[in-house]
Amino acid sequence: MSSKKNYNSTYDVVVVGAGNAALCAALSAQEEGCKVLVLEKGTINKRGGNSFFSDGSIRFAYSNLDDIREVVTSIMDDEASLIKMPPYHEIDYICDLMRVTSGKSDPSLAKQLVAQSYETIKWIKEQGVQFTLNYENQSFKQDGNYLFWGGSPVRVEGKGIGLMEKLFSRIEEVGIEIWYNTRALELVNENKKIAGIIVEQEGKKIRINTSSVILACGSFEANEKMRQQYMGAEWEKAIVRGTEHNTGDGISMAIAIGAQRYGQWKDCHSIGTDYNAPKVGDFTKPGDIFKKHSYPYGIMLNKEGKRFVDEGADFRNYTYAKYGREILKQPDHIAYQVYDAQVRSLLRKEYDLDEATCYQANTLEELINLLPVNREQFLLTIQDYNASVLEGEYNPTVKDGKGTKDISPPKTNWALPIEKGPFYAFPVTCGITFTFGGLKVNAHAEVLDENDKPLNGLFAAGEIMGGIFYENYPSGTGLMAGAVFGKIAGKSVTQYIQDYRNHSVIRS
Repeated sequence: MSSKKNYNSTYDVVVVGAGNAALCAALSAQEEGCKVLVLEKGTINKRGGNSFFSDGSIRFAYSNLDDIREVVTSIMDDEASLIKMPPYHEIDYICDLMRVTSGKSDPSLAKQLVAQSYETIKWIKEQGVQFTLNYENQSFKQDGNYLFWGGSPVRVEGKGIGLMEKLFSRIEEVGIEIWYNTRALELVNENKKIAGIIVEQEGKKIRINTSSVILACGSFEANEKMRQQYMGAEWEKAIVRGTEHNTGDGISMAIAIGAQRYGQWKDCHSIGTDYNAPKVGDFTKPGDIFKKHSYPYGIMLNKEGKRFVDEGADFRNYTYAKYGREILKQPDHIAYQVYDAQVRSLLRKEYDLDEATCYQANTLEELINLLPVNREQFLLTIQDYNASVLEGEYNPTVKDGKGTKDISPPKTNWALPIEKGPFYAFPVTCGITFTFGGLKVNAHAEVLDENDKPLNGLFAAGEIMGGIFYENYPSGTGLMAGAVFGKIAGKSVTQYIQDYRNHSVIRS
């Protein structure tokens, strides 16, 4: 990792950002022979973007356990014999992505993401990143075997921290420069092509000469003004789950030179997070420790004592990224996840952490008396829910169809009466991860103008891209999309530079 800045040097490509997508782009371009510079807006202690805060889940297509073992090489034969791993083919991935986005995901981007996912995960492994099976959150033990579910059985060893440690280590190993405390301000566009980028360091503006730029600096979720402008006034109150540096700089720079806005600008990836979570991501407490994702095993009520979503509509992998905004809509932007002793052991690890806010009591009446809610209605809602629960076999490894009748909203799966003490309530609010609106980018990671023509020398990868996610999100797809399009951007830059030097690329 270089700390000495050569302001007079010219780079083949400047990568803006230093998260997963950015570093994959930098490594890919460097592999192809490019001279690369990476710009990080934050300090060295606050590097890594949103990727640093991820729980490391990464979704890719695979045919069987043998494919998984090429990625998770630590699985020995005796361990493999206890694993039941359903296949997750490309068609399964595409169908999940299209299902949760109501068929709106850009087909060309979706196809590229899915088709390149397996080769890309193996390429990331070659960069030194290590992977593990996600036993904790994506499997249940049954009859001595581990049954995996949900299409996302693998995560990075060490979660987002481990991912970024390995990628930064690789960046240093191959000699790619990184400038910290450097904010990108303006793209230099001369003769209809990128010629440089203006940055700010310690209050001074500096021009860096380059023939191409890869924007991988996230979306605008940490920009309160942009959230309110494009998503609505209520989003002022949302907790920012990741880095405070994702303020839409890259989007604004690109639009200033003619880039096209794309995707669902009014919506975002948002989750239910602990009500007392930090207002922006805390780099001293990373790893996605404040999320609260076990709601399918209980019910959620607002402070007026009313349910507002179908907690069991689907596996949490396919609902958690949209339920955050439903919590934001509730009075005072708060809801309470309620569980009893029957399911307490099923709750994810984050519910047991010291950082988890929890109310506990031996009876429902005692629990409700601890909460600042409409107590009469709160208790009545739980009683009505309990009375509505249908008979049937409860099975958290599948969508068991054990639901409710004659209540609204229903609970479609995993409905158990809340009746066995002790009882628990976890207060949650909305945490925003990234916005679904961004730049229009093609399958080669080229940024497009208003006429759908590539802007010469400008590329993008990661959360700055619009068009992949609408309304919702399948878990683990963000890290995969960042890696896939980061890797593609690095290769596309190389081809552009070769054409540029041959004077054959300039589009009018």
